[in-house]
Amino acid sequence: MYQLVIFDWDGTLMDSAAKIAACMQAAAEDADLPVPTVDEAKSIIGLGLMEAARVLFPSASEGQQKNLVDAYRYQFVTADKTNQQLFAGVETGLKQLEERGALLAVATGKSRVGLDRALNFSGLGRYFTVTRCADETRSKPHPQMLHEILDFTSFDASKAIMVGDTSFDLDMARSAGMAGLGAGYGVHSKETLFASGALSVHQSYQDLIAWLLDDRVEAAFT
Repeated sequence: MYQLVIFDWDGTLMDSAAKIAACMQAAAEDADLPVPTVDEAKSIIGLGLMEAARVLFPSASEGQQKNLVDAYRYQFVTADKTNQQLFAGVETGLKQLEERGALLAVATGKSRVGLDRALNFSGLGRYFTVTRCADETRSKPHPQMLHEILDFTSFDASKAIMVGDTSFDLDMARSAGMAGLGAGYGVHSKETLFASGALSVHQSYQDLIAWLLDDRVEAAFT
């Protein structure tokens, strides 16, 4: 039984893939780099921005990669108007897990400023005991952010589960000795998530929460 449920943000709780891809394409153009396809831009969702820049443009100089990151931040915060919203039922599901007594956390490739903005926008900040972002620890798939969450909550990895929509999330969980649950409605395919060690993959957020609530989550403190 899991007492700590750790969620990815983009593609798992927030339907933001279209915005991220549009911003990355615009940022590449601003930084005089080849514009990636939508699928290429989506493929790096979940990574920290510098890691994403290195993956998308491995032959670019560090200066070009930093320019891309700066341009992306401008596009995401100021210029791009692509809509993003929570997946249906997100707050209800978090409340159900909270009512079971589970602790909730976030491990995300977003920056701290970006996550705080998203938490304020969504009103979900109160549900999470601890959050970790890519710019304050190491980027996925390195397990450091999960280790830090476990240290903060004093839980063993066997009592925690990572919920995410990319192989980066599940590879990170496996490296931390933690179970992984796949959000198949996000960026990476069901096959990719299973290949990265997902215990189960669900095609809707509601089904994912139902799986957790089916005698797999228990109170953290009794």
